[in-house]
Amino acid sequence: MKRIAILSLHTSPLEQPGTGDGGGMNVYVRELAAALARRGNRCDVFTRSTSPGLPRSAVVEPGFVVHHVEAGVEGAMAKEDLGAVVPEFTDRVLSLMTTPSGAPIGVADGGPFDIVHANYWLSGLSGHLIKHELDLPLISTFHTLDRVKAEAVPEEQDAPWRAEAEATIIGCSDAVLASCSVEAEQLMSLYGARPEQVEIVSPGVDHAFFAPGNRVQARRALGLPETGSILLFVGRIQPLKGANIAVETLAELRANGHDATLVIVGGPSGVLGAATMAEVHELVERHGLRDSVMFRPPQPHELLSSYFRAADLTICPSRSESFGLVALESATCGTPTVASAVGGLTSVIQDGQTGLLVEGHEPLAFARAARSLLENPSVYGAMVSAGVLDAQRYSWRAAAERLDLLFERLSSRELVTCR
Repeated sequence: MKRIAILSLHTSPLEQPGTGDGGGMNVYVRELAAALARRGNRCDVFTRSTSPGLPRSAVVEPGFVVHHVEAGVEGAMAKEDLGAVVPEFTDRVLSLMTTPSGAPIGVADGGPFDIVHANYWLSGLSGHLIKHELDLPLISTFHTLDRVKAEAVPEEQDAPWRAEAEATIIGCSDAVLASCSVEAEQLMSLYGARPEQVEIVSPGVDHAFFAPGNRVQARRALGLPETGSILLFVGRIQPLKGANIAVETLAELRANGHDATLVIVGGPSGVLGAATMAEVHELVERHGLRDSVMFRPPQPHELLSSYFRAADLTICPSRSESFGLVALESATCGTPTVASAVGGLTSVIQDGQTGLLVEGHEPLAFARAARSLLENPSVYGAMVSAGVLDAQRYSWRAAAERLDLLFERLSSRELVTCR
Protein backbone atom coordinates (compact mmCIF):
# COMPACT_ATOMS: atom_id res chain seq x y z
CA MET A 1 0.00 0.00 0.00
CA LYS A 2 1.10 3.57 -0.67
CA ARG A 3 1.47 6.89 1.10
CA ILE A 4 -0.15 9.52 -1.09
CA ALA A 5 0.29 13.29 -0.95
CA ILE A 6 -3.02 14.72 -2.20
CA LEU A 7 -2.80 18.40 -3.13
CA SER A 8 -5.94 20.53 -2.99
CA LEU A 9 -4.53 24.03 -2.70
CA HIS A 10 -7.55 26.21 -3.40
CA THR A 11 -10.29 24.36 -1.52
CA SER A 12 -10.41 21.96 1.39
CA PRO A 13 -12.27 18.65 1.41
CA LEU A 14 -13.57 19.73 4.82
CA GLU A 15 -15.26 22.85 3.46
CA GLN A 16 -18.95 23.06 2.62
CA PRO A 17 -19.62 22.24 -1.07
CA GLY A 18 -21.82 24.67 -2.96
CA THR A 19 -20.39 27.98 -1.83
CA GLY A 20 -17.22 29.96 -2.47
CA ASP A 21 -14.87 27.73 -4.44
CA GLY A 22 -16.25 24.57 -2.86
CA GLY A 23 -18.10 22.15 -5.12
CA GLY A 24 -17.80 18.71 -6.60
CA MET A 25 -14.02 18.76 -6.17
CA ASN A 26 -14.40 18.94 -2.38
CA VAL A 27 -16.58 15.83 -2.51
CA TYR A 28 -14.17 14.11 -4.91
CA VAL A 29 -11.07 14.69 -2.76
CA ARG A 30 -12.77 13.75 0.50
CA GLU A 31 -14.53 10.63 -0.73
CA LEU A 32 -11.62 9.34 -2.81
CA ALA A 33 -9.12 9.88 0.01
CA ALA A 34 -11.43 8.07 2.43
CA ALA A 35 -11.90 5.14 0.01
CA LEU A 36 -8.13 4.87 -0.55
CA ALA A 37 -7.48 4.97 3.20
CA ARG A 38 -10.00 2.16 3.77
CA ARG A 39 -7.93 0.05 1.38
CA GLY A 40 -4.90 0.48 3.62
CA ASN A 41 -3.25 3.50 1.99
CA ARG A 42 -2.09 6.57 3.94
CA CYS A 43 -3.62 9.75 2.46
CA ASP A 44 -2.28 13.16 3.48
CA VAL A 45 -4.32 15.99 1.98
CA PHE A 46 -2.57 19.36 1.82
CA THR A 47 -4.78 22.44 1.48
CA ARG A 48 -4.23 26.16 2.04
CA SER A 49 -5.27 27.34 5.49
CA THR A 50 -8.09 29.90 5.32
CA SER A 51 -8.23 30.67 9.04
CA PRO A 52 -5.62 30.88 11.84
CA GLY A 53 -8.07 28.97 14.02
CA LEU A 54 -7.84 25.79 11.96
CA PRO A 55 -5.79 22.91 13.37
CA ARG A 56 -2.52 22.34 11.55
CA SER A 57 -3.59 18.72 10.98
CA ALA A 58 -6.98 17.06 11.30
CA VAL A 59 -7.52 13.30 11.29
CA VAL A 60 -10.68 12.64 9.26
CA GLU A 61 -10.52 8.88 9.74
CA PRO A 62 -7.73 6.32 10.12
CA GLY A 63 -5.25 6.79 7.30
CA PHE A 64 -6.78 10.10 6.11
CA VAL A 65 -5.34 13.37 7.44
CA VAL A 66 -5.95 16.94 6.23
CA HIS A 67 -3.07 19.41 6.70
CA HIS A 68 -3.89 23.14 6.72
CA VAL A 69 -0.87 24.82 5.15
CA GLU A 70 -0.06 28.49 5.67
CA ALA A 71 0.43 30.24 2.33
CA GLY A 72 -0.34 33.89 1.72
CA VAL A 73 -2.99 35.59 3.85
CA GLU A 74 -4.45 33.07 6.30
CA GLY A 75 -7.95 33.95 5.24
CA ALA A 76 -10.16 34.09 2.16
CA MET A 77 -8.38 34.82 -1.11
CA ALA A 78 -9.82 35.19 -4.59
CA LYS A 79 -8.98 32.14 -6.68
CA GLU A 80 -7.43 34.32 -9.37
CA ASP A 81 -4.86 35.54 -6.78
CA LEU A 82 -3.78 32.11 -5.59
CA GLY A 83 -1.17 31.56 -8.29
CA ALA A 84 1.11 33.94 -6.39
CA VAL A 85 1.13 31.73 -3.27
CA VAL A 86 2.00 28.48 -5.05
CA PRO A 87 5.75 28.72 -4.27
CA GLU A 88 5.12 29.32 -0.55
CA PHE A 89 2.52 26.53 -0.43
CA THR A 90 4.93 24.16 -2.18
CA ASP A 91 7.81 24.91 0.18
CA ARG A 92 5.66 24.30 3.24
CA VAL A 93 4.23 21.07 1.80
CA LEU A 94 7.74 19.84 1.04
CA SER A 95 8.73 20.52 4.65
CA LEU A 96 5.80 18.36 5.79
CA MET A 97 6.67 15.57 3.36
CA THR A 98 10.26 15.25 4.57
CA THR A 99 12.31 15.41 7.78
CA PRO A 100 13.97 18.71 8.79
CA SER A 101 17.11 17.55 6.98
CA GLY A 102 15.12 16.90 3.79
CA ALA A 103 15.33 13.12 4.09
CA PRO A 104 12.30 10.84 3.60
CA ILE A 105 10.06 10.40 6.63
CA GLY A 106 10.76 7.31 8.72
CA VAL A 107 8.37 4.39 9.02
CA ALA A 108 7.60 5.25 12.64
CA ASP A 109 6.17 8.59 11.47
CA GLY A 110 4.09 7.21 8.61
CA GLY A 111 6.85 6.38 6.16
CA PRO A 112 8.03 8.13 3.00
CA PHE A 113 5.65 9.35 0.34
CA ASP A 114 5.16 7.27 -2.80
CA ILE A 115 2.80 9.31 -4.99
CA VAL A 116 1.71 12.93 -5.52
CA HIS A 117 -1.90 13.48 -6.64
CA ALA A 118 -2.64 17.08 -7.64
CA ASN A 119 -6.22 18.33 -7.96
CA TYR A 120 -6.91 21.38 -10.17
CA TRP A 121 -4.30 23.36 -12.07
CA LEU A 122 -3.11 25.40 -9.07
CA SER A 123 -2.27 22.21 -7.20
CA GLY A 124 -0.72 20.90 -10.41
CA LEU A 125 1.79 23.77 -10.38
CA SER A 126 2.80 22.69 -6.89
CA GLY A 127 2.76 18.99 -7.76
CA HIS A 128 5.06 19.61 -10.72
CA LEU A 129 7.69 21.15 -8.41
CA ILE A 130 7.28 18.47 -5.73
CA LYS A 131 7.67 15.69 -8.30
CA HIS A 132 11.07 16.97 -9.34
CA GLU A 133 12.21 17.79 -5.81
CA LEU A 134 11.35 14.36 -4.37
CA ASP A 135 11.51 12.22 -7.53
CA LEU A 136 7.94 10.95 -7.14
CA PRO A 137 5.28 10.02 -9.73
CA LEU A 138 2.77 12.82 -10.37
CA ILE A 139 -0.92 12.10 -10.99
CA SER A 140 -3.05 15.06 -12.05
CA THR A 141 -6.81 15.58 -11.97
CA PHE A 142 -7.95 18.91 -13.40
CA HIS A 143 -11.72 18.88 -12.64
CA THR A 144 -12.15 21.75 -15.13
CA LEU A 145 -10.00 22.68 -18.12
CA ASP A 146 -9.36 26.25 -19.19
CA ARG A 147 -9.65 25.58 -22.94
CA VAL A 148 -13.01 23.88 -22.42
CA LYS A 149 -14.27 26.57 -20.08
CA ALA A 150 -13.16 29.33 -22.47
CA GLU A 151 -15.60 28.07 -25.10
CA ALA A 152 -18.47 27.70 -22.63
CA VAL A 153 -18.13 30.84 -20.49
CA PRO A 154 -15.62 33.28 -22.01
CA GLU A 155 -16.72 35.95 -19.52
CA GLU A 156 -15.55 33.85 -16.55
CA GLN A 157 -11.87 33.24 -17.20
CA ASP A 158 -9.01 32.64 -14.78
CA ALA A 159 -5.38 33.70 -15.19
CA PRO A 160 -4.49 34.28 -18.86
CA TRP A 161 -1.63 31.79 -18.53
CA ARG A 162 -3.75 29.00 -17.03
CA ALA A 163 -4.08 26.97 -20.25
CA GLU A 164 -0.34 27.07 -20.82
CA ALA A 165 0.24 25.99 -17.22
CA GLU A 166 -2.21 23.10 -17.63
CA ALA A 167 -0.36 21.96 -20.75
CA THR A 168 2.96 22.03 -18.87
CA ILE A 169 1.51 20.03 -15.96
CA ILE A 170 0.06 17.45 -18.34
CA GLY A 171 3.40 17.15 -20.10
CA CYS A 172 5.10 16.32 -16.80
CA SER A 173 2.39 14.08 -15.31
CA ASP A 174 2.97 10.36 -15.09
CA ALA A 175 -0.80 9.90 -15.33
CA VAL A 176 -3.72 12.25 -15.92
CA LEU A 177 -7.10 11.19 -14.55
CA ALA A 178 -10.25 11.81 -16.57
CA SER A 179 -13.73 11.33 -15.16
CA CYS A 180 -15.16 10.01 -18.42
CA SER A 181 -14.33 9.40 -22.08
CA VAL A 182 -15.42 12.94 -23.03
CA GLU A 183 -12.86 14.50 -20.68
CA ALA A 184 -10.21 12.04 -21.85
CA GLU A 185 -10.77 13.17 -25.44
CA GLN A 186 -10.54 16.82 -24.39
CA LEU A 187 -7.23 16.20 -22.67
CA MET A 188 -5.83 14.60 -25.79
CA SER A 189 -7.29 16.90 -28.45
CA LEU A 190 -6.87 20.24 -26.63
CA TYR A 191 -3.68 19.58 -24.66
CA GLY A 192 -1.84 16.84 -26.50
CA ALA A 193 -2.03 14.31 -23.67
CA ARG A 194 -0.85 10.88 -24.80
CA PRO A 195 -3.48 8.11 -24.84
CA GLU A 196 -1.35 5.86 -22.63
CA GLN A 197 -1.04 8.71 -20.12
CA VAL A 198 -4.78 9.23 -19.61
CA GLU A 199 -6.63 7.02 -17.11
CA ILE A 200 -10.43 7.11 -16.89
CA VAL A 201 -11.41 6.89 -13.22
CA SER A 202 -15.04 7.82 -12.74
CA PRO A 203 -16.10 9.47 -9.48
CA GLY A 204 -18.46 7.52 -7.30
CA VAL A 205 -21.49 7.99 -5.12
CA ASP A 206 -21.96 7.10 -1.47
CA HIS A 207 -24.82 4.60 -1.64
CA ALA A 208 -25.18 4.63 2.15
CA PHE A 209 -26.57 8.18 1.92
CA PHE A 210 -27.83 8.42 -1.66
CA ALA A 211 -30.67 5.98 -2.29
CA PRO A 212 -34.38 6.13 -3.20
CA GLY A 213 -36.84 7.04 -0.45
CA ASN A 214 -40.31 8.35 0.28
CA ARG A 215 -40.90 11.61 -1.58
CA VAL A 216 -43.67 12.95 0.66
CA GLN A 217 -41.67 12.28 3.82
CA ALA A 218 -38.63 14.00 2.33
CA ARG A 219 -40.72 17.06 1.45
CA ARG A 220 -42.19 17.23 4.95
CA ALA A 221 -38.75 16.96 6.52
CA LEU A 222 -37.45 19.83 4.38
CA GLY A 223 -40.52 22.04 4.67
CA LEU A 224 -41.27 21.84 0.93
CA PRO A 225 -44.72 21.80 -0.73
CA GLU A 226 -46.32 18.36 -0.55
CA THR A 227 -48.34 18.88 -3.73
CA GLY A 228 -47.32 19.85 -7.24
CA SER A 229 -44.04 19.13 -9.00
CA ILE A 230 -40.70 20.15 -7.55
CA LEU A 231 -37.73 21.00 -9.75
CA LEU A 232 -34.34 21.01 -8.05
CA PHE A 233 -31.19 22.96 -8.91
CA VAL A 234 -28.07 22.11 -6.90
CA GLY A 235 -24.82 23.95 -7.46
CA ARG A 236 -22.79 27.09 -7.08
CA ILE A 237 -24.44 30.27 -8.30
CA GLN A 238 -22.21 31.38 -11.18
CA PRO A 239 -22.72 31.76 -14.95
CA LEU A 240 -21.28 28.31 -15.67
CA LYS A 241 -24.00 26.45 -13.76
CA GLY A 242 -27.07 28.14 -15.29
CA ALA A 243 -29.38 28.77 -12.33
CA ASN A 244 -31.02 31.50 -14.43
CA ILE A 245 -32.03 28.87 -16.99
CA ALA A 246 -33.64 26.82 -14.21
CA VAL A 247 -35.76 29.86 -13.25
CA GLU A 248 -36.75 30.49 -16.87
CA THR A 249 -37.66 26.81 -17.22
CA LEU A 250 -39.98 27.07 -14.23
CA ALA A 251 -41.58 30.18 -15.75
CA GLU A 252 -42.28 28.25 -18.98
CA LEU A 253 -43.84 25.36 -17.07
CA ARG A 254 -46.10 27.57 -14.99
CA ALA A 255 -47.12 29.60 -18.06
CA ASN A 256 -48.39 26.32 -19.50
CA GLY A 257 -50.47 25.58 -16.43
CA HIS A 258 -48.08 23.25 -14.63
CA ASP A 259 -48.16 23.46 -10.82
CA ALA A 260 -44.43 23.49 -10.14
CA THR A 261 -41.93 24.84 -7.61
CA LEU A 262 -38.20 25.34 -8.08
CA VAL A 263 -35.79 24.75 -5.19
CA ILE A 264 -32.32 26.27 -5.60
CA VAL A 265 -29.65 24.87 -3.27
CA GLY A 266 -26.34 26.71 -3.42
CA GLY A 267 -24.49 29.96 -2.86
CA PRO A 268 -22.61 32.55 -4.93
CA SER A 269 -19.20 31.51 -6.25
CA GLY A 270 -16.39 33.25 -8.10
CA VAL A 271 -15.97 36.83 -9.22
CA LEU A 272 -19.39 36.85 -10.91
CA GLY A 273 -21.21 34.95 -8.17
CA ALA A 274 -22.88 37.90 -6.45
CA ALA A 275 -23.96 39.42 -9.76
CA THR A 276 -25.35 36.08 -10.91
CA MET A 277 -27.31 35.65 -7.69
CA ALA A 278 -28.76 39.15 -8.14
CA GLU A 279 -29.72 38.26 -11.72
CA VAL A 280 -31.48 35.10 -10.54
CA HIS A 281 -33.50 37.04 -7.95
CA GLU A 282 -34.37 39.67 -10.58
CA LEU A 283 -35.66 36.94 -12.90
CA VAL A 284 -37.80 35.53 -10.10
CA GLU A 285 -39.37 38.95 -9.56
CA ARG A 286 -39.79 39.65 -13.28
CA HIS A 287 -41.72 36.42 -13.81
CA GLY A 288 -43.78 36.79 -10.62
CA LEU A 289 -42.30 33.62 -9.15
CA ARG A 290 -41.58 34.81 -5.63
CA ASP A 291 -43.92 32.18 -4.17
CA SER A 292 -42.69 29.45 -6.52
CA VAL A 293 -38.92 29.62 -6.08
CA MET A 294 -37.32 28.58 -2.80
CA PHE A 295 -33.68 29.41 -2.06
CA ARG A 296 -31.77 27.17 0.31
CA PRO A 297 -28.14 27.67 1.40
CA PRO A 298 -25.50 25.06 0.57
CA GLN A 299 -26.18 21.85 2.46
CA PRO A 300 -23.88 19.26 4.04
CA HIS A 301 -23.23 16.80 1.27
CA GLU A 302 -24.98 13.83 2.87
CA LEU A 303 -28.14 15.92 3.45
CA LEU A 304 -28.50 16.63 -0.26
CA SER A 305 -29.99 13.15 -0.62
CA SER A 306 -33.18 14.39 1.06
CA TYR A 307 -33.51 17.16 -1.52
CA PHE A 308 -33.01 14.71 -4.38
CA ARG A 309 -35.65 12.38 -2.92
CA ALA A 310 -38.07 15.30 -2.46
CA ALA A 311 -37.81 16.46 -6.09
CA ASP A 312 -39.56 15.17 -9.18
CA LEU A 313 -36.77 16.35 -11.49
CA THR A 314 -33.28 17.77 -11.12
CA ILE A 315 -32.37 20.51 -13.59
CA CYS A 316 -28.71 20.76 -14.61
CA PRO A 317 -28.40 23.48 -17.30
CA SER A 318 -24.61 23.83 -17.05
CA ARG A 319 -22.58 25.21 -19.91
CA SER A 320 -19.74 22.82 -19.06
CA GLU A 321 -19.29 19.82 -16.73
CA SER A 322 -16.28 17.55 -16.50
CA PHE A 323 -18.43 14.79 -14.99
CA GLY A 324 -21.85 15.66 -13.54
CA LEU A 325 -21.86 14.40 -9.96
CA VAL A 326 -25.20 16.10 -9.21
CA ALA A 327 -26.90 14.13 -11.99
CA LEU A 328 -25.42 10.88 -10.72
CA GLU A 329 -26.43 11.46 -7.11
CA SER A 330 -29.92 12.50 -8.22
CA ALA A 331 -30.38 9.32 -10.26
CA THR A 332 -29.17 7.25 -7.31
CA CYS A 333 -31.99 8.76 -5.24
CA GLY A 334 -34.61 7.93 -7.90
CA THR A 335 -34.89 11.41 -9.44
CA PRO A 336 -34.18 11.81 -13.17
CA THR A 337 -32.19 14.80 -14.42
CA VAL A 338 -32.88 17.09 -17.36
CA ALA A 339 -29.44 18.38 -18.30
CA SER A 340 -27.43 20.19 -20.92
CA ALA A 341 -25.82 17.87 -23.45
CA VAL A 342 -22.30 18.94 -22.50
CA GLY A 343 -19.14 17.30 -21.19
CA GLY A 344 -19.43 14.50 -18.69
CA LEU A 345 -23.20 14.84 -18.46
CA THR A 346 -23.40 13.03 -21.78
CA SER A 347 -21.64 10.06 -20.14
CA VAL A 348 -23.46 10.04 -16.82
CA ILE A 349 -26.92 10.36 -18.40
CA GLN A 350 -28.11 7.77 -20.87
CA ASP A 351 -30.37 10.04 -22.92
CA GLY A 352 -33.97 8.85 -22.95
CA GLN A 353 -33.25 6.04 -20.50
CA THR A 354 -31.85 7.45 -17.24
CA GLY A 355 -32.50 11.15 -17.93
CA LEU A 356 -32.87 13.64 -20.74
CA LEU A 357 -30.18 15.68 -22.48
CA VAL A 358 -31.02 19.04 -24.01
CA GLU A 359 -29.03 20.57 -26.85
CA GLY A 360 -28.36 24.25 -26.28
CA HIS A 361 -29.52 26.32 -23.33
CA GLU A 362 -32.99 27.49 -24.28
CA PRO A 363 -35.42 27.39 -21.31
CA LEU A 364 -38.24 26.37 -23.66
CA ALA A 365 -36.33 23.22 -24.60
CA PHE A 366 -35.73 22.39 -20.93
CA ALA A 367 -39.41 22.98 -20.15
CA ARG A 368 -40.49 20.69 -23.01
CA ALA A 369 -38.17 17.95 -21.76
CA ALA A 370 -39.46 18.35 -18.21
CA ARG A 371 -43.10 18.18 -19.35
CA SER A 372 -42.43 15.06 -21.40
CA LEU A 373 -41.56 13.27 -18.15
CA LEU A 374 -43.91 14.93 -15.69
CA GLU A 375 -46.93 14.33 -17.94
CA ASN A 376 -46.09 10.68 -18.74
CA PRO A 377 -46.05 8.59 -15.54
CA SER A 378 -45.11 5.33 -17.27
CA VAL A 379 -42.10 6.91 -19.04
CA TYR A 380 -41.11 8.66 -15.83
CA GLY A 381 -41.34 5.46 -13.76
CA ALA A 382 -39.22 3.50 -16.24
CA MET A 383 -36.60 6.26 -16.18
CA VAL A 384 -36.48 6.27 -12.38
CA SER A 385 -35.86 2.52 -12.29
CA ALA A 386 -33.23 2.64 -15.04
CA GLY A 387 -31.42 5.52 -13.36
CA VAL A 388 -31.22 3.81 -9.98
CA LEU A 389 -29.93 0.62 -11.59
CA ASP A 390 -27.37 2.40 -13.76
CA ALA A 391 -26.03 4.40 -10.79
CA GLN A 392 -24.96 1.17 -9.10
CA ARG A 393 -22.01 1.10 -11.50
CA TYR A 394 -20.44 4.06 -9.71
CA SER A 395 -18.79 3.83 -6.30
CA TRP A 396 -15.83 5.42 -4.54
CA ARG A 397 -14.63 1.96 -3.65
CA ALA A 398 -14.37 1.06 -7.34
CA ALA A 399 -12.53 4.33 -8.04
CA ALA A 400 -10.04 3.57 -5.27
CA GLU A 401 -9.48 0.07 -6.62
CA ARG A 402 -8.62 1.48 -10.06
CA LEU A 403 -6.23 3.98 -8.50
CA ASP A 404 -4.48 1.27 -6.49
CA LEU A 405 -3.83 -0.61 -9.72
CA LEU A 406 -2.51 2.59 -11.30
CA PHE A 407 -0.21 3.19 -8.32
CA GLU A 408 1.30 -0.26 -8.77
CA ARG A 409 1.92 0.32 -12.46
CA LEU A 410 3.52 3.70 -11.84
CA SER A 411 5.84 2.31 -9.17
CA SER A 412 7.50 0.06 -11.75
CA ARG A 413 7.85 2.71 -14.50
CA GLU A 414 10.42 5.40 -15.09
CA LEU A 415 9.09 8.86 -14.32
CA VAL A 416 7.86 10.97 -17.22
CA THR A 417 10.25 13.79 -18.06
CA CYS A 418 8.94 17.26 -18.80
CA ARG A 419 8.01 17.94 -22.40
